[in-house]
Amino acid sequence: MDRADHGYRDLVIRRAIARAYWATSRWTLRSQPYDTRRPTLLVGAPHTSNWDFVLMLAIAWSAGIRVRWLGKHTLFAGPAGPVMRALGGIPVDRRDPGRVVADVVGRIRAGEVFSLVVTPEGTRGAGTYWKSGFYRIAREAGLPVTLGYVDRTTMTTGLGPTVELTGDVRADMDVVRAFYADKSGVRPALRTEPRLREEDAGPAAG
Repeated sequence: MDRADHGYRDLVIRRAIARAYWATSRWTLRSQPYDTRRPTLLVGAPHTSNWDFVLMLAIAWSAGIRVRWLGKHTLFAGPAGPVMRALGGIPVDRRDPGRVVADVVGRIRAGEVFSLVVTPEGTRGAGTYWKSGFYRIAREAGLPVTLGYVDRTTMTTGLGPTVELTGDVRADMDVVRAFYADKSGVRPALRTEPRLREEDAGPAAG
């Protein structure tokens, strides 16, 4: 079996698993149209529970999206490593975070099409700001940003609009805030308002 056949079989299996999940889940999948033919950065928010990872995989698999996500390099050590990589994980050594963008850009230039999932809240606990790494990666890699969401108040989850960042941090984040204004996450009390420290520092996040 060549790589194309293996990839098609994998896609069919994952879609079948996703269909079974949504058929039995209390959550309702509700997404806007999504272009699987181009690389994107997919924001996962509000990030308030470990269930977010399960929902993200179910969303991606049902839509036929190949996802990549960033994880601490220690998660990829030992027998768990192959499983993490098979699920789309990219190990990140926090001692050298600058390599993340280079890795993503290299994969794109090599012709790999995927959605890089980033959770800007950085933690499942409530905070004051989102981390700006998603913004920097999207701008430096030239990726549009798709807003994925989880909303317990309506028990819906899925993909929202895909936006092109302009470099005007405050204006871009106004768009993001408007979308997430009524999205609560799995645990609403732990939700962090979409805001970057860099919004008051100038036109571009750095």
